[in-house]
Amino acid sequence: MAKNPVISTGARSAERRDLVCRGGGPSTSLRFARDEGVGRRALLKAAVLVTPLLPFGARVVSAAPPAEAVTPALVEAARKEGKVTYYTAMDLSVAEPLAKAFEAKYPGIKVAVERTGAERLFNRIAQENASNIRRADVVNSSDAAHFISWKRQGWLEPYVTVEIAENVPAAERDPDGSFTNQRTHLSAIAYNTSLIKPEDAPKGFIDLLDPKYAGKLVKGHPGYSGTIMTATQQTARELGWGYFEKLAKQRVMQLQSATDTPKKIALGERAIMVDGAGYLVIQGKEKGEPVEIVYPTEGTPLATSPSAILKAAPNPNAARLFFSWMHSREAQQLLVDAARQYSPHSQTVEKPGVRKLTEIKLMKEDPATVERTADEIKTRYAKIFGV
Repeated sequence: MAKNPVISTGARSAERRDLVCRGGGPSTSLRFARDEGVGRRALLKAAVLVTPLLPFGARVVSAAPPAEAVTPALVEAARKEGKVTYYTAMDLSVAEPLAKAFEAKYPGIKVAVERTGAERLFNRIAQENASNIRRADVVNSSDAAHFISWKRQGWLEPYVTVEIAENVPAAERDPDGSFTNQRTHLSAIAYNTSLIKPEDAPKGFIDLLDPKYAGKLVKGHPGYSGTIMTATQQTARELGWGYFEKLAKQRVMQLQSATDTPKKIALGERAIMVDGAGYLVIQGKEKGEPVEIVYPTEGTPLATSPSAILKAAPNPNAARLFFSWMHSREAQQLLVDAARQYSPHSQTVEKPGVRKLTEIKLMKEDPATVERTADEIKTRYAKIFGV
């Protein structure tokens, strides 16, 4: 992408599919586990063979581009495009208000939010590249390993804003500027306080193996959710796959997304959440739902959730403007205040009483290992739980 903010684009054909997945019930939620028989690496290989995006001998980006500010010229060019398409694994209850806030700030630019689980999102982008479909402008995934793969394929457009350069630590962004962490969230344990007394609640993962919790647990699946993929890798590393073999004997309800499990315990359909989006539990508690979050004694899995501009974005100016805004203090503070997620932006302020990340025992995220072993994790998990 050129430094000049005004980028002209030719007409691009796009095949529209419904990417929004609001989560199925127990009878429909396990079809995703097989990933239609296609593995992560196979999809990427197919995409590259069919539509190679980097010609042989192409220059490899080795340093981040200069940081850019939002200019009137960029805003005007974005308004001429009139639209930005945002692929995300973020819950719609969070993504849609953010989109509305952007539209209010920049009238005339519509945000098309297309939400699905991170693993499906990953497969979708590979399939679209293989078919030469150019639909997405900005992508956000709850599996940081995806950005390692996308960067390697040459599918991401390096872009750094002045605000990112000044307020986001280097550890929270790609050194070549290909992606930046948009939000950090935790995959915690939680329970329904109407069904479980505080003194009877689990304190950690090992406690979940107690026979008294059999038939009371609900869990996400790494074949669909990036958060659960990340959490599964961390938990297996710390506790061993034998832990999951024991957990599988507890008659665990399996759902698709990390955003589904908090909703199940809030409704009282299950008493305890093994893993899932902790920020939704916090939101629910603040709304008066009978839920309580538990940060496991063994450590809480942590997932960063980067975002990036796609190199083949059909609306490149709107993409840059939306990406810039999403990483601004304004948008990041909305994530903190309304979404109850952790921001990498140094100028955001937590609400009083909120547990800081430094106050919580955390498991270490390892996107490189997840990227390398994702198919193995999904296969092993499916075999253990029979899904």
